[in-house]
Amino acid sequence: MPDDAPPPPPPTDSGPKSTGLPSNIAAALACFPLVGGLIFYVLEKHDRFVRFYAMQSIIFGGVFVVCWIVYSIAYAILDPIPALGFFFDILLRVLWALIRVAALVLWIITMVKAFTGVRWDIPYIGPIARKQVGES
Repeated sequence: MPDDAPPPPPPTDSGPKSTGLPSNIAAALACFPLVGGLIFYVLEKHDRFVRFYAMQSIIFGGVFVVCWIVYSIAYAILDPIPALGFFFDILLRVLWALIRVAALVLWIITMVKAFTGVRWDIPYIGPIARKQVGES
């Protein structure tokens, strides 16, 4: 018989909450790249779960902005090239679309993990976020 037990409750820190929200809700809201991360990193001083997701969101949003800047510069340089500009245009647009889809998938996964109370690291970004909030 399958086990129909409810999932375990999200982790709760025993310390006070600066935002007044449950940890899982605050962490999920903190997952909105850059803006949500900045807001909750500034507001939440005690809950390490929320601070981790906020820092991860800040870094993730920063990486996305850097990718957008690199794309814009590459597009501005390569698109005007006669004859080859068309191929660079298609290549860059496909690459940028793949980056956006990957970012959307990572964002959704991160929000779901935060809402369910699971601490999940975005590859490469999560360990950096852990170091920034003082976790190892």
